[in-house]
Amino acid sequence: MTAKLLHPSQLVVRFPWVAATLLVILCVAALAVVGQSVAAQVAASIYALAVALYRTWSMVRGLLHGRWGIDLLAVTAICATIAVGEYVASLIVVLMLTGGEALDQFAQGRATKELRALIDRSPSIAHRERMGSHLEDISVDAVCPGDVLMVRPAELVPVDGTLLSDGGTFDESALTGESMPAERSTGELLLSGSINGSDAIRMKATATAQDSHYGHIVALVQEASASRAPMVRLADKYALPFTAVALVLAGVAWFISQDAGRFAQVLVVATPCPLLIAAPVAFLAGTSRAARSGIVIKNAGTLEQLSRIGTVVFDKTGTLTQGKPTLTEVRVAAGGEFSAERLLQLAASAEQYSTHVLAASVIAAAEARGLVLVPATRASEHATNGVKATCGAHQVVVGKLAYVGLLVSEIERASLPSGHLGIYVGVDGRFAGTLIMSDPLRENARNTLAAFRRLGISETVLLTGDTASTAEHIAAEAGIGNVIAECLPADKVAAVAAMPVRLVMMVGDGVNDAPVLAAADVGIAMGAKGATAASESADIVIMVDDLSRSATAVEIGQRTSRIARTSIWVGITLSLTLMVAAAFGLIPAVAGALLQELVDLATILNALRALGPGRSDRRAAALQGAQQRTQYRSGSSPSSK
Repeated sequence: MTAKLLHPSQLVVRFPWVAATLLVILCVAALAVVGQSVAAQVAASIYALAVALYRTWSMVRGLLHGRWGIDLLAVTAICATIAVGEYVASLIVVLMLTGGEALDQFAQGRATKELRALIDRSPSIAHRERMGSHLEDISVDAVCPGDVLMVRPAELVPVDGTLLSDGGTFDESALTGESMPAERSTGELLLSGSINGSDAIRMKATATAQDSHYGHIVALVQEASASRAPMVRLADKYALPFTAVALVLAGVAWFISQDAGRFAQVLVVATPCPLLIAAPVAFLAGTSRAARSGIVIKNAGTLEQLSRIGTVVFDKTGTLTQGKPTLTEVRVAAGGEFSAERLLQLAASAEQYSTHVLAASVIAAAEARGLVLVPATRASEHATNGVKATCGAHQVVVGKLAYVGLLVSEIERASLPSGHLGIYVGVDGRFAGTLIMSDPLRENARNTLAAFRRLGISETVLLTGDTASTAEHIAAEAGIGNVIAECLPADKVAAVAAMPVRLVMMVGDGVNDAPVLAAADVGIAMGAKGATAASESADIVIMVDDLSRSATAVEIGQRTSRIARTSIWVGITLSLTLMVAAAFGLIPAVAGALLQELVDLATILNALRALGPGRSDRRAAALQGAQQRTQYRSGSSPSSK
């Protein structure tokens, strides 16, 4: 909430030192007007010294916690102006010091507007069906998977679930960034946080509020808002040299001029509020800007790291590719005893116990053909390699060639079309056949790689557990320079650690990517599909199924760091310029204090530029608008993609 929306009494409670300082200034002015100049000076001096003592104590506490306090200049300036009789200047310094904190809070409130908006719009109430059509209003936290809920027109979907009604239209713009309504039909997934259209709908909850899509976003945002960026700590390190320069310059000016007033004049314009305010505001603004794009940055320090990325590493399945492999052919082994349908049925039955994205595709292909899956009595998965299970009377093993080849005899390597991959199946210790799958490249993969090159990142790597031929085909299509294939999770971690060009950013999704996302300098999880393990291990979670947001994250990081550094150095340069002018006696103490306020304001306004879109954002928005206009003219709907 901004200050202009606060009641005066709320302002006093929120900013007591500012209110007290303004009251003292009014009292001092009144005393001066009625000719009580001595009383005015005494009142101003006593109050200013009280503030100086309070700030000194705060500074000492900061030093005990390892933080070098740059309030030393402000405290020294207050004492110096009082000593030379410039009590008006001392009050302005006090107002600058206390008002700087108020400006900082205002700027942080502006910078975190989108972060707070995400939390404030969280669903809170659900309408649960009881005993037929009877509805009861319950807290969203009380919803359990399996509950049947009713969502009224224009209400938020409270939890993730499946649509029971014939159809519905939902505004998912807060989740996906897509401005057009999404049309959903019976059985399709509804995301918590989306807004229902004009018709009431019935849905079946599939997750609790905490485990739902929107609950995940809120948890990540709250984690991000509690972090502190390295750039902010770097700004703290400027305190010691800046303080030393200011004190030396003030002392030299006093020594040469033999005028103690020069010492006070220099210190008045040396109060380093830009160091205190610029970096935190810029990084909060950058984090907020990312959240508005569906990019949740869990640790504010990651923004600074994004600006120094040298290598981008991609997982293949579900990251560079669409993550929805389709079965194109079932090849039964020569002399095999099973039909194609029976082979697919057994493979899908075993894949029920696998977490790999290909497993879901095999199961979907079997169900599409009306095959009934066989329950397994025993099953075990070997991450990224395959799964073996006892399905009825058969021992079934499904997975990669190398893995299945260890467990069955007479296995044959399948000749695969370009861009396809094979899933090998063994039954009762013998090779039974191969499932040929295709997982096409994402439509925006090439543009994403081009965006990374425009950002100055030329080192790109495809790191996958799939076969080399399939990986090389996908890499060539996407424009990736290096390929490391047939990797286990441990191999991926080792490969990322050995990357020569640092820092390394890893983009992936799925449970098997969790270790390498944690090992990379910056891990980005494509979290739209609910890969909880990957999202928890990553530094950044992209909450929409859009690979290009990984490049957007880097662009935001680069721009935010650039603005933070610029704000710091502009503030320091302006302060140094004013200090030199004050050393030559060109700026009186009162005027210097007022000028320093303008420096603070300019620094904050510059830092807030990180809230706005960069050039690439504007270019992407223009391209998206053109695509939507083309879709409307052709009669197609974006939601049908």
